[in-house]
Amino acid sequence: MSKKGNQNNFIMQAGILAAAGIISRIIGLLYRGPLHSVIGNLGLGYYQSAYNYYTIILLISSYSIPSAISKVIAQKLALREYRNAHRVFLCAMGYVLVIGGAASLFLFFGAGLFVAEEAVPVLRTLAPTVFVYGILGVLRGYFQAHRSMVQTSVSQILEQIANAVVTIGAAYLLIRSFMGTMEVPADEAGRVARATYGAVGSAMGTGAGVLVALLFMAGVYALNRNMIHRRIARDKHTQVNSYGEIFRMITSVVTPFIIGTAVYNLSSTVNNTLYTSIFPSIRGLDTVKIYDDWGIFSGQAMTMSNIPIAFASAMTSAMIPSIAQLIAANDERGAREKIGMAVKSTMIISIPCAVGLFVLAKPVISLLFGSNSPESLDYSAKLLMALSLSVVFYALSTVSNSILQGLGKVNIPIINAGIALIIQTIVAVVLLFFTDLDLYSIAIVNSIYSGVICLLNQYSVRKAIGYRQEVIKTFVLPALASVFMGAAAWAVYEGMYLMTASMRISVIPAIIVAVIVYFVMLILLRGVTERELRGFPKGYLLVKAAKKCRLMK
Repeated sequence: MSKKGNQNNFIMQAGILAAAGIISRIIGLLYRGPLHSVIGNLGLGYYQSAYNYYTIILLISSYSIPSAISKVIAQKLALREYRNAHRVFLCAMGYVLVIGGAASLFLFFGAGLFVAEEAVPVLRTLAPTVFVYGILGVLRGYFQAHRSMVQTSVSQILEQIANAVVTIGAAYLLIRSFMGTMEVPADEAGRVARATYGAVGSAMGTGAGVLVALLFMAGVYALNRNMIHRRIARDKHTQVNSYGEIFRMITSVVTPFIIGTAVYNLSSTVNNTLYTSIFPSIRGLDTVKIYDDWGIFSGQAMTMSNIPIAFASAMTSAMIPSIAQLIAANDERGAREKIGMAVKSTMIISIPCAVGLFVLAKPVISLLFGSNSPESLDYSAKLLMALSLSVVFYALSTVSNSILQGLGKVNIPIINAGIALIIQTIVAVVLLFFTDLDLYSIAIVNSIYSGVICLLNQYSVRKAIGYRQEVIKTFVLPALASVFMGAAAWAVYEGMYLMTASMRISVIPAIIVAVIVYFVMLILLRGVTERELRGFPKGYLLVKAAKKCRLMK
């Protein structure tokens, strides 16, 4: 393969994973509406509250395994040490069996320490998933180290399909079986019981999705097992790392990944605790109403704002092994080029998404959560608008975190995230307890937290590798194209709404027009080159369309 092809390979692999991530998010969004109809805002509140604590335990025990393991194995593969690479894989599997098992037991028996009594069954239902995910993470990391994202991508899609089916089905069956009807009870105790059963069903869907993904990845590994062992047999390296050495290597790499990822994601758990536990106790508020509102914020607005970050997450999965190999080969220039490509690609996606979510917040929420009351719809839309800026910051900080990890600066993201967490927590306390902003306080501190991380990480990357981010084509031109896009989307939506009086019908053509306008404006402003466009999923079709419309020569 040519050098140019090698340079674009990681963008293509990230594009594959990003496409799968986007498809997975779309599937996740499509079932959120029906799920909301089944379990309501209160059920979403209990589920999201339990899910936040499950996520932290998962991050500490297993979630960082794919990225960490892919980095270690990629370094071995770069030196063609296939025997040592497979030993790393086996040692990592033993690591997650022990750590994941202990984390699952801790979450199950300690659920009452984290969430309200009503959400304890939900957290206990999620507990076994931590153990299963650890095994899945090792298998995904193994194939990612080979720069092959297809297996992970397919497993993500299968995971979401199983999650969607089981989540809705289990929630419906549990409510129907234990409540005898799908009607929402008039009394508070009945509403709480119904919401709890629905949230437990949602948690069962999460576990089922991870299990299906694990079975798929295990099957892929079994199909490749003979080829893997033949390659190991041909390995001529005489230096074989002992399992003790490998375990120490894994621990030294995984631990900073775990701490960094946990601290980076601790913000949501801190905000959850502040709003659902401390805030109502100090203000003397009704906890049922608090969890109902938290379901609107976390289950609807936050869910929508997280969609564009799928691309950034996919980019990081492809970036870490790629940058690690370049640094191991002392190719800093190549590493800087990949960093620039990754950041620009992420901004080209996340900036218009942020603008689109701000302009079309209410109809987009209505499209997916049609069972909302008018009051809940307005509230959720305003919260989404308040969160829209954080989309860009979170996408960029996700990428810059992984850049630093790929450069071997694994402790710097931890320090930066810790500083940002302290700042956002202080601001959250002030806004929650000394203003009437309520949940808007949490939306505001989301942007503050991710924005501070962006600034600190960008400075750290520049200091580590002498990298200076190009500004005009990476930020200014996508933002300018997004302004035109946002204006066009708003005009089309308002025009359609005047004719149809339906937000759901009007938002679809507005989104289609927004995509077309952004694509055209970005090319006219010379914000993207043909080479960069080809790096996106189905990029050759985009280039073909641009040339056919005479937007490119």
